[in-house]
Formats: sequence, C-alpha cells, structure tokens
Amino acid sequence: MPDAKSKHSRPPEQTFEEAKYLKHLIDSKTPVCVKLTDGEEVRGVIEYYDQRFIRVTREQVPNLFIFKHDIQYLYEVA
Repeated sequence: MPDAKSKHSRPPEQTFEEAKYLKHLIDSKTPVCVKLTDGEEVRGVIEYYDQRFIRVTREQVPNLFIFKHDIQYLYEVA
C-alpha cells in the first residue's frame, strides 16, 4: 500500500520542457510562427530566450523581443 505522502504529492511546478524545446529551436535555427494573444503572427527564428521573453530574428524587418505572456502559442514552419 502506498504511503500517504506519495498519494498526495503534487506535480512539479517546472518540468523544464519549455527550456529544452526553445534551446532545440535555437540550436537548429528552426523557423517558427509565433501567434500573439492579440491575433498577430510573427515569423522568424528564435535567437534568445529567458524567463520573461523570446527574441525573434526576422529577415529584412527589425528583430523583436516578445514577452512570453503575450504569446498564445508558437509552431514550427517548413
């Protein structure tokens, strides 16, 4: 019978999967589309990230720093 402590353990606050995925996108220079909460889409390559934002490098237009709280989702583009 499992003990009471393991029965009620909470899932971890951080799995660090986000950091691994962003690092993979940076290392592979995978083009992405970032869908923002206001509906705008930004396409480019993620060049940097930290806890609060990502930097998207784009061709022939200025690079952007995007706060993570403004991101609805992102996906890889071919």
